Amino acid sequence: MPFGTIAASGWASGLNLYGTALILGLAGRLGWAETPAQLQSTWFLVLVGVLYAVEFVVDKVPWLDSAWDAVHTVIRPVGGALLGVALAHDAGSSEVLAGLVAGGFSLTAHGAKASTRATANLSPEPVSNVALSIGEDGVVAGLMALALAYPAVAGVVAVVLVLASLGVIYAFARAVRGVRRRWRERRAARASGVGP
Repeated sequence: MPFGTIAASGWASGLNLYGTALILGLAGRLGWAETPAQLQSTWFLVLVGVLYAVEFVVDKVPWLDSAWDAVHTVIRPVGGALLGVALAHDAGSSEVLAGLVAGGFSLTAHGAKASTRATANLSPEPVSNVALSIGEDGVVAGLMALALAYPAVAGVVAVVLVLASLGVIYAFARAVRGVRRRWRERRAARASGVGP
């Protein structure tokens, strides 16, 4: 597989590993694209299909989605790396490089997703979680369709998405630091008897 497909698959795995694997497997099984045989096996398609269905539901429930994301902090990047290795193996490309790129891209997408979801969970209404979840699934499907049809374009898009993800992670980390600083200042003020 070309670099663009590996990079796009890696980034998409950070949003939805099971959806990405399911799309790659079905694309190969239905003859839409050349994908690794192990992704096309019946047991694999059933497994990722069931996991995708579970994530589809869990992803729309406030706070439960953040718990799911916490568990997947290791699973998504490792899964993305393994998808990259499988795609590179079939193409005879460097498996180590593909695993590093796909895993790294997956980690940035996962970090941005988890940050965005944690922020959305502070909102009292549940609509934002549902909208984010459906939007993420749409981005994964669109990016994977692009990766299979136009790998070079998908590679460029994936690099841009990694940069945007890093921006989201940085903004979230700054916001958390600011909240922690204000909380410590209030606690110190209460301890010294100043303020409310």
